[in-house]
Amino acid sequence: MSHRVRWLAGACLSTVAVGLLATGGALATSPQEASGSGAGTRSEVAVGAYLHYGSPGVERMRELSRWLGGTELRAGHTYLPGDTWSNIEGEPDSLRSWARWRKARADRLFVLNVPMLERNEAGVPDGRVAELIRSGARGEYDHHFQRLAERLVTLGVPDTVIVLGWEMNGFNYTHRCRPDPENWKRYWRRIVAAMRSVEGQRFRFDFAPNRGGDAIAWTRCYPGDDVVDIIGMDSYDQPPGTSFDEQVNQPHGLQQQVDFAKAHGKRISYPEWGLFRNGDNPEYMRDMLAWIAEHKPLYHSITDYCPHGVWQCSQNPRSARVFREFLSTNRGRGGPSAFVR
Repeated sequence: MSHRVRWLAGACLSTVAVGLLATGGALATSPQEASGSGAGTRSEVAVGAYLHYGSPGVERMRELSRWLGGTELRAGHTYLPGDTWSNIEGEPDSLRSWARWRKARADRLFVLNVPMLERNEAGVPDGRVAELIRSGARGEYDHHFQRLAERLVTLGVPDTVIVLGWEMNGFNYTHRCRPDPENWKRYWRRIVAAMRSVEGQRFRFDFAPNRGGDAIAWTRCYPGDDVVDIIGMDSYDQPPGTSFDEQVNQPHGLQQQVDFAKAHGKRISYPEWGLFRNGDNPEYMRDMLAWIAEHKPLYHSITDYCPHGVWQCSQNPRSARVFREFLSTNRGRGGPSAFVR
């Protein structure tokens, strides 16, 4: 999904959030056994929602938790703007607010989407993208990512989950993989090495393509088990895949993600998911939540603004009811076991 859309939507939502409290919510699950996706100990799924890119996102998480009767959101999710290198280096002041939120409880996760190139949504043509990727593979941008790592460590969030170069298998972002997959993988490895070189870091790197084939098979972009900690997937209710079963079973779909992660000894995640082309679709919402309950990702984060969301978007009331019933602290008989596929 477009970061520019997230930025504009997030900026205007503060004026309507209170009025939308009656339309839905997001929350956390109970401790469960980790699936075969690389973990063999008991693990709790950390649940979050993308509510705003900046400091208002922290406040809205508290509001959402109260609306759900006290269920805590343990995954704080935001994005660094990809317009300039200074922002990719972690310049936004809002990182301080997210760092304070993370440090308030030991069991929280801070999830940060990090662009791999500046002008990330500028419509840069494939030829120029390939040149930029090759420059990155040669190490010309290492210092930007080292600076980001230093800032995160200084802020006290050295265990941040880094969703690096998300949706790389798509057509839109400048950090897309298709123009030069081999050098793209080399560039990813350079970035990880640069960030891991900073003393005190404990980052985890999340490889998160779009669901489906898109511009290139995401498996062609995978940079290696030594530089990936989590196999993520951004999955919205849209084609390819008219039904949820098709979204699961399509080439490079949800089942292939789970199988790939298991084969590589990794946990899974869903950094972005939500409604989209099929409108207010409670069946999709029920099926996706059941999929999450069954496969137990490290974390998941619904994109909660229109048209994707259920709390800050009043146009999806039926899906909001399913979401709230499934995940609410006071869910009673409507808990996860009632929905598992």
